Parts: sequence; C-alpha cells; structure tokens
Amino acid sequence: MQKTTPKKNFTTNLLKWHRKNERPFPWKETTDPYKIWLSEIILQQTRVEQGLPYYLKMVKFFPTVQHLAKAKEDAVLKAWQGLGYYSRARNLHSAAKYIVEELNGKFPEDFKGWLKIKGVGPYAAAAIVSFTYDLPHAVVDGNVYRVLSRYFGIDTPIDSTEGKKIFSVLANELIAKKEAGRFNQAIMDLGATVCKPSSPLCTICPVRENCVALKKNLITTLPVKGKKILLKERFFHYIIAQNENGFLMEKRKGNDIWKGLYQFPLIEAEKFISPSKFKVHPTVKNISAGNKILLTASEEFIYLLSHQKIHAKFFILSSAEFKIENYEVVKKTHLKKKAVPKIIEHYLKNNIH
Repeated sequence: MQKTTPKKNFTTNLLKWHRKNERPFPWKETTDPYKIWLSEIILQQTRVEQGLPYYLKMVKFFPTVQHLAKAKEDAVLKAWQGLGYYSRARNLHSAAKYIVEELNGKFPEDFKGWLKIKGVGPYAAAAIVSFTYDLPHAVVDGNVYRVLSRYFGIDTPIDSTEGKKIFSVLANELIAKKEAGRFNQAIMDLGATVCKPSSPLCTICPVRENCVALKKNLITTLPVKGKKILLKERFFHYIIAQNENGFLMEKRKGNDIWKGLYQFPLIEAEKFISPSKFKVHPTVKNISAGNKILLTASEEFIYLLSHQKIHAKFFILSSAEFKIENYEVVKKTHLKKKAVPKIIEHYLKNNIH
C-alpha cells in the first residue's frame, strides 16, 4: 500500500490554506540565521508551546552569536535548565564559538555548510536554509511523517531506514521550489493543528479530498512505527549534606545524561538501597568523615526521559563534620544560580527555602 493518490493538488491546497492559517511565532518573523538556528535546536524533541519561552529567554540572554560564544557554559546550561536533552545546549555553545572563531561570525548559506555545524543534522539544516534563504530542502519531522503517511496511505514504518528514505524523497518532490520556507512551515502547521495524532480535524483539512487514510478508514493506524522504546530504569540516591557554609555539590561528567549540570553527591544502584546498607556505603562514610550520622529519606521521585525512567530519593545527611574533598560547597543563596536537573530543581523548590 504505497503512493496511490495524485500529488498535483496537495502543494497548491496546502499553501492556500497556510496563508490564512499560519501559526504566529517569533522565529517566523525573521530571516536572521542565528535566531532561526536557535529556534530549530530548541524545538528538537520539544513541543512548540514548551520551547517558546526558552527561545525568548535565550534571545534575551544571548541576542547574537557573539554573545552566545562569549558566555560561560554554566550560564548557557542554566538558561536551558528544564528543557532537557542538554547536549543540544552544549553543542549550540560549541558551535557558536566555531562560527565566531573559525567562520568570522558568518553563518553558512547552504545545506552542506550547515551540516558541518555541530548539533545540526539533515532536518535542522533543511529547516534553516529553507526558512532563511528559501532554498528547496524539505523538512521531515513527526508532523510531516503523519501528514504524508495518511495522505498517501504509506504503511512503511516511519522509524525504519526505508521509511525515512521514502518520506524524505516524497517531501522533496512535493516542496514548492519558490516557496520552500512556507511549504515546510505549512506542512508542519497542518500536522500540528489539523492532522493531529489523535482526533484529527479531517472535516476542515485542506487536502482531505485525496487522503487515502480518510477514504479507507486508516486514520488511527497511520503512521506506523516499527520499534518499541524500552525504558531503562535507574535508581538515584542523592545525599543532601549541608553545613554552615552551604551544600556539597558536584558537576556531572562523562557521556551520561545531564552532563555539565550540578547535583548533590550521588549513589546509583540497581534498586533502592536499604537504610542499613546506605549508612555504611563508602560514599556516605567518606562524606561524613567517619562521624556519627543521621539519615532522613524523602519520598520517591520519578522522572521520565525518552529512554530512561529515573527513580530518585533524597537523603538528608546530618553529621558533625563533612569531608569536602571532590565536592564543591554551594551557598544556599547560590543554589538557584546553578544549572541542575529538573528532578533536583523540583526538590529544591519544595524543600529548600
């Protein structure tokens, strides 16, 4: 069941609809490659409604690529806090430095040039060059997959290599060569507001006349996804160790989640550790410097990531003295200035006043 409907009216009807139904967003009102690039990175893996305030914040804090390049990584991560997928922020910061230092502050002007920018893949490159320069490169995101799979009746899994190729070729065949930017915005807007995942508004869809899914009652079965995401479960034990100078904290390192963000001393295990075993854990004994300790555990916090489920508890550690080696002491008044994972931000908001 592949491409069985005509293409000729799709683009015309889509563009006609979009001229009256375009969603207004600040990055649509500019051709500044910096702001369009910024918006595309923010909107990766992020709903528009969630990404909009972050876009406004980033533009305010870092109005030009030069401002972003000069900023400290901690400042960039703090501005990004709560948006998730922090590698986007680190790549954005690194790329800004590259553009300023290696490209003399000049942005690429074609698709291949943007692919050389760290953190920019084919989707983002296509979006940037079409929105900035109106170059005919089609974007293919979740909204586009959904619109095209339903309209043309394509049941090839959208997360398969074959599926990605089919939809990319098809989108580039359909794109309006002289209105590439508008076409890309239009098909994404259609998917977001009309051809929605559930309860789509088929009666007002501008391309409903030739929609295979509508004719054959396949709306709820298309698009098709082949892979099921398996969640990895992790158990975090955060240690709240505080003295008159502040809280012990550390910066996450390695290539794990939340790299570069601050956290309380952490013990990770395959399941929650019993209180008796927790008290004699090497990390706890090291922090408490061998003194008599008192532990108070919080309720369980659960935080879902795309491929992980984090179970966390916060343990207030009371001791006469703390060993600071390997940790940084952060004053209570400075906690809000540190970029921390969302799960810690939630705990601080409700427990540290």
